[in-house]
Amino acid sequence: MERVAIIGASMTEFGQRDGWIRDLLAEAGTACLDDAGVRPDEIEHLYVSNMASGEFEGQTGIPNALVHDLGAMPAYTQRVDQTSSSGGAGIYAAWQSVASEASEMTLLVGGEKMTHRTTGEATDVIASLTHPVEYKHGVTLPSFAGLTAQAYLDAYDAPRESLARVAVKNHRNGVDNPHAQFRKEVDLDTVLESPIVADPLRLYDFCPITDGSAALLFCPESVAKEYTDDYTVLTGIAGATDTHVVHERTDPTVMGGVVESSRQAYEMADRGPEDVDVAELHDMFTILEVLQSEDLGFFEKGEGWRGVEEGVTTRDGDLPVNTSGGLKSKGHPLGASGVAQAYEIHQQLLGEAGPRQVDCEVGLACNVGGFGNCVTTTILEGAA
Repeated sequence: MERVAIIGASMTEFGQRDGWIRDLLAEAGTACLDDAGVRPDEIEHLYVSNMASGEFEGQTGIPNALVHDLGAMPAYTQRVDQTSSSGGAGIYAAWQSVASEASEMTLLVGGEKMTHRTTGEATDVIASLTHPVEYKHGVTLPSFAGLTAQAYLDAYDAPRESLARVAVKNHRNGVDNPHAQFRKEVDLDTVLESPIVADPLRLYDFCPITDGSAALLFCPESVAKEYTDDYTVLTGIAGATDTHVVHERTDPTVMGGVVESSRQAYEMADRGPEDVDVAELHDMFTILEVLQSEDLGFFEKGEGWRGVEEGVTTRDGDLPVNTSGGLKSKGHPLGASGVAQAYEIHQQLLGEAGPRQVDCEVGLACNVGGFGNCVTTTILEGAA
C-alpha cells in the first residue's frame, strides 16, 4: 500500500467569529487548497468533521454546501460526526479514502460554530453525548473531569499544582500561536484561585467555547511529489471505543480508547512512544493531558504529573506537548479540534511553526471524544 501524504494544511483564527459554519468551513478549505496549489475541481472526496451544526445553529447539509461553496463539484462528500473527536475520525476517513485508492485527492475540513450560544446551552449540547440516564440526572463532562481528577490526585499522591501547571504551560505556548483564542500567559496562582467549576478543577482547568475551522489535503505520496517537496506522511492511525458509561470502567483514570488506539497506531507506524518528538493531546480539561500522556506510553501510570512538574512536556523539554497551546489556550471548536491538532504537527514537521518550533521528526496527535468514549491517534512523519 502506498503511503498517504498531507500536502496542504490550514487553520483559521479560533475564538469568537462573526461567520457561520459554512463561512468558517469555506475559509479553511480555500486556504488549504491555496497552500497546496491544488484546484477545487481536482478534489475527488471531501469530508467534513462536525459534531453539531444542526444543534448549534440549525444548519444541516453542510458537506454538500461546502462542495458548492468551494466549487469542487462533483466531488463525493460526507459528514463525519464522532462528538469531540470528529476531527480525528475525519482524518481516519480521509486516510482510508486515499489508502484504499478510492480517491487520489481528498480534502478534510473540520469546523464548529458555538459562541453564539450561552455557556449553558453549549454545555447542554455537548452533554447530550452522555448516557441518557446520566444526562437525565444532569451529568456533564466537567463533572466527570472533576471526579476523575480527584481520584487521580488521591491515587497517586499528586499535588493539585501539577494540573494547574498544565494550564500555565499551554497558555504560554498559545501566546506564540497567531490562531489561538487566548494569547496570554497565566500564572499558577491565577489558575489555582479561579472559580471552582467541578472540584478540584477550576475555571482555568477548562478549555473555552470556540468557533473555528481547520483543513488538511491528502493524496498518495507519488502524487504529492508532483506538487511539492514539502509534505508529511501519515504513517500510523487507529481509532478505538471505550465504555459509554464512565463508571463501568475498572479504573476511571485509564482511558482504554487511548491505550488501544495508540497501540495500533504505533504498530502500524513501526514506532513506539519513545520515538515521538512532539505531541498534541486533547486537553479539554487539564487532567486529560496527564491521563493521555500515561495511556500513550510517554510516562508510567501515575507518573504523568511528574513529567509536568519536571518540565518534560514544556516546549524546551524532552517531549513537548501541546506546542499549539492545546485546546486550553488555542480553543476547542469541536469538529475542528482534531484537524487542528494534526495541522500543528504538520507545521512542526515542516519546520514552519515559527516561535513554537521544536526539533522533531515524528509527531503524534490524540483526539478524544466525550470522556474517552472514542479516540483517534494519528502519527505523522516528515517525507524523508
